[in-house]
Amino acid sequence: MTAQISLGLNLLLGIAGGIAVGGGVIALFIVLDMVPRLAQLTSSYDKVHWYEGAMVGGSLLGTMSDFWNWKIAAGPLIELGVGLLDGVFIGMLAAALTEVLNVLPILAKRLHMTHLLFGLLMAMVCGKVAGSLFDWFVYRQ
Repeated sequence: MTAQISLGLNLLLGIAGGIAVGGGVIALFIVLDMVPRLAQLTSSYDKVHWYEGAMVGGSLLGTMSDFWNWKIAAGPLIELGVGLLDGVFIGMLAAALTEVLNVLPILAKRLHMTHLLFGLLMAMVCGKVAGSLFDWFVYRQ
């Protein structure tokens, strides 16, 4: 009976964690306005559903390949293409984050917190560094 309870609890926690992480990723994409911005830059508003489908499909395919440790025996040309597509996605995400970071000085000015802006940015940077170090040295051990 204990094994069944443990399995049920693991299943519940896994689903809850997946919903939390998935919701966070979707919230990030919504806050960054990645899909509308991409449609605006490419003048392809009629293709927005394709962009959204590609994001959902890519997330699903990436999750499945991670869970089941898929291996693809492909040549260097295929690996170059996949790397190029990964680079395009990371570049778009970085550009969207840069646009969002322009909001911080405006928000700080309106809230009369301009003297705390440097501390806010440093807290964000230090949190990212601390999380990465924890992941590399503690969590992956």
